[in-house]
Amino acid sequence: MQGRVITAYGRHFTVKLEDGSTRQSFTKGKKTGVCVGDYVRLVLQGQEEARIEEVLPRQNLLYRSDEMRSKQFAANVDLLCIVVAVQPTFSEDLLSRALVGAWSANIEPIILLNKIDLQQDYLHAKARLAVFADLGVKIIEISTLQANDLKQKLIPLLSHKTSLLLGQSAMGKSSILNVLIPYAQAHTQEHSIALGTGKHTTTTTCLYELPEYQLSIIDSPGFQSFGLKHLSLQEVIQGFPEFLPYIDYCRFYNCTHLHEPGCGVLQAIAENHISPKRHEMYERILMECTAPEKY
Repeated sequence: MQGRVITAYGRHFTVKLEDGSTRQSFTKGKKTGVCVGDYVRLVLQGQEEARIEEVLPRQNLLYRSDEMRSKQFAANVDLLCIVVAVQPTFSEDLLSRALVGAWSANIEPIILLNKIDLQQDYLHAKARLAVFADLGVKIIEISTLQANDLKQKLIPLLSHKTSLLLGQSAMGKSSILNVLIPYAQAHTQEHSIALGTGKHTTTTTCLYELPEYQLSIIDSPGFQSFGLKHLSLQEVIQGFPEFLPYIDYCRFYNCTHLHEPGCGVLQAIAENHISPKRHEMYERILMECTAPEKY
């Protein structure tokens, strides 16, 4: 049998089979290498369980890193929807990192600016997003208080795709999910009660479907850090697409675009074609990725 992983709890997974039924599934041994969004081949065990035998080839795989390790958390993603809000203030650093993670994995990112009904801080939030709009990132303005408008804007974008909802805590990510997929709220509350946690806090990564639009949404826990230590130099560069037109002008084939003479990227910054703030972000991420391992 084949199916798709829709939840992951340690070494235990819920897999949705091709016939629409679900199985509580497990892997052999300690290492799983399985995450939400994976397509898997499995062997049924009794009436309710299954053993995962193989992860089928992936379109892509998203990681997040911390100082200790990198953790894969979603696979086969077409669209990364990064949720920010007019209030509370969102982190440009975390937003930039999420964009780098998307581009390095060949995933299209979009930014969802939520809570646009809060007019007092709306213009300030929009101004802070201008640098990302200049990069060509699509920014969709929404409010969960205007549910029909939200659905009209998002469902055509998300149809026939697997999208990952990602955002800092308190940006309204779960509220957006509940407008798009109402049954997700009941599922989240049921799971949270079982774990003894808050009813409106996503505690694990889950995949939800809206079959009438062939739409899948992966909801992940709110994050306060987004490490990229797992990326190579070339993957970090891929996460800064505005560099790409100028790299061919670099004197050295292995240029890091930090300090080398004859660097096309540094020349583009001097000529105001690339934002200095974006280059500072690049430098920070590259330093993290090349830092020695901590023991």
